[in-house]
This record gives sequence, C-alpha cells and structure tokens, in this order.
Amino acid sequence: MLAKRIIPCLDVKDGMTVKGTNFVNLREAGDAVELGVRYSEQGADELVFLDITASHEKRKTFTELVKRIAANINIPFTIGGGISELSDVDRLLNAGADKISVNSTAIRHPEIIGKIAKNFGSQVCVCAIDANFENGKWTCYTSGGRHRSDKELFSWAKEVQELGAGEILFTSMNHDGVKTGFANEALRRLSEELSIPIIASGGAGTKEHFKDVFVEGKADAALAASVFHFGEIPIPDLKSYLRSEGISIRIK
Repeated sequence: MLAKRIIPCLDVKDGMTVKGTNFVNLREAGDAVELGVRYSEQGADELVFLDITASHEKRKTFTELVKRIAANINIPFTIGGGISELSDVDRLLNAGADKISVNSTAIRHPEIIGKIAKNFGSQVCVCAIDANFENGKWTCYTSGGRHRSDKELFSWAKEVQELGAGEILFTSMNHDGVKTGFANEALRRLSEELSIPIIASGGAGTKEHFKDVFVEGKADAALAASVFHFGEIPIPDLKSYLRSEGISIRIK
C-alpha cells in the first residue's frame, strides 16, 4: 500500500504566503520560502506553491521565487498559477520545480494537459480543480474561484485523466478554510472512478479530518494551509497520530 502524503499548500501573493476562507478575506501567513523550509524540516512529503493572482492578473508565475525554493528545500514541490503554455512549464521545471499545476488554462484549453504529459511526462502534470457544490452538482471554477465554468467536477476529472494528467488536486470551495472536514463523499467518488492519485484540499481543521479524508474519502494525499501556517497542527504530531490510527504514512 502506498504511503499517504501530507502536503502543505502555500498560496503566494507578492512573495508572501496568504490564506483566506472560501477563497476570499486573505491574511498574511509569512515568507513563502521560510515556510517551505520549515515544512520540509518538519517532515512534509511535498509542497504546493500557488501564485493565486497570476491567472487573474494574466501574468507569469515568478521564476525567481521558484529558484529560491529549489535552493532551500529537499522535498518535491509543485508550482501553479499563470501557466498557459509549454514554455512556462519548461521555465519552471528548469528553475527547479518538480511538478506543474494547471487549472484555469486546462479548462479553457484542455489540450495543454496532453502537451505537458507528452513533453515532460504525465507525472509532471497536476490538474487542479476548484469546484463549488451548487444547485445539486459540483461546478468547476477558474481564476482562483472568480469565474464559473461549464465543467462539472466528475466528468471533467475523467477527461483530465484521459488527456494524460498524472494527478488531480481537488479543492472544494465550499470547504476551503472553514475547517469542518474535507469533501469526503466527492473525494471517494473521484478515487473510485479514477485511477490517478487524488489530492484532497479544503476543510482541514483537526487531525481527525486528515484520518477521515484517507479512510472515508480514499484520498491519496491531503493538502492544507492555515492549520500548518498558524501552528494549529504540527506536521510531526499529525503524522504520529495518523500512523497510530493505522494509516500508512512516512515519518522522518
């Protein structure tokens, strides 16, 4: 059985890590590189850095920050935000990123998923899906949750897998920052219907929520932000708890 992964997510705006609730009301949480180093030392399995306003502001993700991250941490990390063409992927991988996350561009131009997989390997391509449960279904959003698309979560996730993505990072906008637990029912369906790994995002508030997302949600990895940024759940304590609950987890 593959070990489950714990992934701190750093939403970056102007070089600083920020965190909000339901994608709004952002507050600063610290320097992105310093936090990344801390999480690496604490035993995080991977990191995700998202330039949260790049797509909305139609600019490129910061190459210099990626170089600083790569020079200071020794665990895999994913970069997302503002990636719209293969040259962006090439630039960020050369700067030291291990994986690339696409979201808005993938919805607008799905062919980019296949191009990334073909040119760099499917393991490099993480397709992020931000979805909101409304009117009885999960609707996908773009531009950091600003714009509703015509995509439905489960059909889009299947398409993403068929196009060649190596992983899906699913964020429930309804659960984001609320700390009442992950969207386990939707996650379980994704895990059962797809063969690629599913990273759960949105809703972590307690150590029990992480256990539930692995047991009930059948997620392969759990991503969280504020509970790590503000010291509410230390990663070593979380991993010890999960192992004591019989969940396969790597402990540093």
